[in-house]
Amino acid sequence: MIEPETFTFLTDLAANNRKIWMDENREDRDDALRNFTGIASTLHDYADRFNHNVAAAKSKPKQSYTKFFQEARDRSGPGLYRTDIDVFANAGNPFEEVGYYLHIEPGNCYAGAGLSRPSKETLARMRSRLMDDPQEIIALENDTDFKTAFPEGITTRKALNVVPDGFDVTAPTLKYLKMVGLECRAHVTEEELLDDDAIYKIIEIFRSASPLVRYFE
Repeated sequence: MIEPETFTFLTDLAANNRKIWMDENREDRDDALRNFTGIASTLHDYADRFNHNVAAAKSKPKQSYTKFFQEARDRSGPGLYRTDIDVFANAGNPFEEVGYYLHIEPGNCYAGAGLSRPSKETLARMRSRLMDDPQEIIALENDTDFKTAFPEGITTRKALNVVPDGFDVTAPTLKYLKMVGLECRAHVTEEELLDDDAIYKIIEIFRSASPLVRYFE
């Protein structure tokens, strides 16, 4: 599924995160981009096995993964480029990142699903729902099969230090209210992703994550 050269390129990029190096290694970059495009196509081709909405959505493989270049506001360090890539399989929402993803990063690969980087409007609706029906998300996270597949439980890419204004600090969904998006993920080894049958491992994870995706439908 993932070519070994892709991991090599990402590792080398992490050690040489400069424009001059990227320019000198455009051929290797383009090979990695083709690999990501192929992975996005494969996820869509197998989507009927984990979510019919993904299968029904129009597939745009070249627009289904994060780009290397980072805008200044998005950088977490001095590097110009991302050294990790997320390949997405959107669950049919053209305006929000709701669906499944494969995170590719040497030494830290995982597959997961959920809602990441929601718009302000969607985030507000999510928080209202957490207050109106707190038991739904709690039951989802505490489900035995879900807990087995995702030992870390429900996570987020960005968490607030305090409860948003206007929400009850004693709410049973307090931890979720602090989350900017809700996700789940399961770690996958590089060896597993290098295997020709890696897609079946990813499908298994995506199936287990489907209840969280359906929460946002």
